Amino acid sequence: MGTLLHFKNLYTAAFENCKPEIVVLILKVYSVFCAFMIFMAIYAVFYRAFTGFDF
Repeated sequence: MGTLLHFKNLYTAAFENCKPEIVVLILKVYSVFCAFMIFMAIYAVFYRAFTGFDF
């Protein structure tokens, strides 16, 4: 749990005092999108591994 809290602190500290608010918003949305895409890729690999689908 400490690792997740550390990542949260790094994430919030990265966007402190950034002036163009629209750029900050775009970067936050993009980071959530990237995390979602990584989650989908990991899910697809495990799904293929557990269902016996050939790679």
